Formats: sequence, C-alpha cells, structure tokens
Amino acid sequence: MNELRRPPTDPAFRADVLAGLAAPIRAIPARWLYDHRGSELFEAITELPEYYLTRTDFALLDRHAGDVARIAGTGDVVVEFGSGSSTKTPLLLRAVAPAAYVPVDISGAFLRQSADALQGLFPSLPIHPVEADFMRPFQLPAAVAMRRKLGFFPGSTIGNMVPGTAVDLLRAMRQTLGVGAFLLIAMDRVKPIETLLAAYDDAQGVTAAFNLNLLHRINRELDGDVPVEAFAHRAIWNDGLSRIEMHLEAMEDVRFEVAGARFEMRRGETIHTENSHKYGPRDARLLLTAGGWTVTDEWTAEGDTFAILLARADPLRFAP
Repeated sequence: MNELRRPPTDPAFRADVLAGLAAPIRAIPARWLYDHRGSELFEAITELPEYYLTRTDFALLDRHAGDVARIAGTGDVVVEFGSGSSTKTPLLLRAVAPAAYVPVDISGAFLRQSADALQGLFPSLPIHPVEADFMRPFQLPAAVAMRRKLGFFPGSTIGNMVPGTAVDLLRAMRQTLGVGAFLLIAMDRVKPIETLLAAYDDAQGVTAAFNLNLLHRINRELDGDVPVEAFAHRAIWNDGLSRIEMHLEAMEDVRFEVAGARFEMRRGETIHTENSHKYGPRDARLLLTAGGWTVTDEWTAEGDTFAILLARADPLRFAP
C-alpha cells in the first residue's frame, strides 16, 4: 500500500525561516505567507469590507483599461507578476487583446487553478503559467520570448518590499520584459491611520488567520512544534517608514523547534512577517524612475488615495 508523502521541503523556505528566527530582529520574508492555504486566505481578505485596496484597484482598472490599450497598444504579451486568483486580469485582457498571457506565482497549485479558470473565460488565448518566485530571476516561456510585453503588477504588491528591494525588483522586471515594454503597476497612497490599520486587522480575523498560517506551514513543512496558539497577529503603523507592518507576537514565553534547531522567544517579542508601504505621488514616480521605468500616465482614485501608473522601459541613456 502506498503511503501519503509530504511534498519535499523547499530549501529556500527552510533557509529563510531558520535565518529569520535566529536574527536579532526576527523576520521571515512575506512571500512565504503564500502557500496554497495562505493564497486562499488572501483572496478572502480581498473581499473584506475593510480591505479597500482590491475594490479601488479594480474600479480604476475598469475605468482606465481602455486608456492603457490606447497608450500601450494591443496584441502584446501580458505578464502578470504574483497573479494570485487573477481577478482583475480579465479587465486588462479584454482591453489589450494580448497575443498570450503569462501568469507568474509562487503557489503552483493555486496558479494552475486560476489559470484554468481564466482559460475558460478566454478559450482561444494562449496561457503559459510560470511557477516561480518573481523576486528572483526566472525565464519566460520560449513561445513569448520575442514578443513585446506588458507587465502587470496590481494590488500595490510593490508596497510589500522595502525601497531597495522594490527598486531591485523593478530593475529585474525591466530585464525580464525588455526595452520597449510597458508596466502597469498599482501603488497605495498614505491615508488616515485608522483606515490603514483596519485594512490589515479586520474584524472577522481573516488577516490574523492569514498571518498565523505561516506558523502552521512551518510546523507542517519544517517539522516544527511552534505553539501557534501562543501567538497573536499584530498590525502597526510605522510612520517613520510610511508603512503598515504585520507581526506575530508571542503572548507568553515560548520554546520551540524548527528543522532540528531550537528557539526561544520572550513574551512580547515578535516575528516580523510583512510590510505594506504607502506612497506619496512623487514617491511612486521616484521609485519607478530608480527602477529604470519612465512613467507615461497615471490615474488616481477620488481623493488621490490610490493610483495605477503606466510606465515604459526606455533605452538606457549614456548620460543625463
């Protein structure tokens, strides 16, 4: 009789968790929040009343997808970074009528499930799912390599990265997509703290479950015995760094083991799991410029609370 086997442990996950738990300021990269269960929980978060980002992003794209097609053109290849459930994608695909669509996501099962659903909406569109961590170099399918690209990075996901990492990512996107490509990217703006905190600490506790799922994943995939019930989700506003931070706080002194390594945490200590930076209008443009992109157009929500920007990868200049 065949035994059920646990999928092999991702060595990068193991390395990041062990290094993060041993660091003076404990932190684990946010990308590891998105296993299959984490991806499901995040999709539930996007439907919460407090989580304004998805609704606002969707409304802006619905209003301006035609403008994107007029400026960037049609018939290119759309490459979506961190595609998730691809809920906003049909708005863009209908407008730009691409030659192909390439969703890129770290959660393979969730990626394929979403790609299948999208294929049902666009049966004649070639779809090439790529299971990859888009924060690291990856190869686009050979079938689309020579065509012009339109990168798509919705949801203000860029806000999850510290500025240096965000610039590195934008440069990597430029290299992946090539000179002449366009990038359509969403960026959240600074707004009242109460609104921000509610979006990352909802009344139903879905965001808390999303954050705590990381500990369940560690226990499941890394032979951990972390007492999940001894931790609580915390969302705080860091005004100096203009970001919401998510933490897992130990509510009592704890000891646990992960992948054979022992750890201790005192009550009140936290594991930093995610950032969500918020930008001013000039901040967003400066970030894109530093990443090698030239902003061509920008559309904002009422009150300048959220923006989608279209940028182009122009040839690099020899001098100012």
